[in-house]
Amino acid sequence: MSKRLPRISESEWRVMQVLWEKGPQTASDVVGALDGAVQWKPRTVKTLISRLVKKGAIQFEEEGMRYRYSAAVAESECVRSETQSFVRRVYQGAMKPALAAFLEDADLSPQEIKELQEILEQKRKG
Repeated sequence: MSKRLPRISESEWRVMQVLWEKGPQTASDVVGALDGAVQWKPRTVKTLISRLVKKGAIQFEEEGMRYRYSAAVAESECVRSETQSFVRRVYQGAMKPALAAFLEDADLSPQEIKELQEILEQKRKG
């Protein structure tokens, strides 16, 4: 994606996850999907949706008297952007200490270790 990704708050991230996982949804659908996972009133969810529309993170189509919302930005791009932002803020952009900290604290299976080794090998090869 060439356009600049919007900054998404932690609460807004929950709304985005619904749209990324379930595809286009009405505001009521999003409220229902979050019911039980968060203790927000429907109005709070609708406010978050409105903010995300203004930020350009979600888009909508009119369906009669309702709107159907969908993600306007890819989840993978947002995850990448958030990861880069975190590494810049916490580790001053240094990837090696960030990775080392994550790996030291991670409980990895032998399969996950193998997959990480393969990623590093691919990275080494260019």
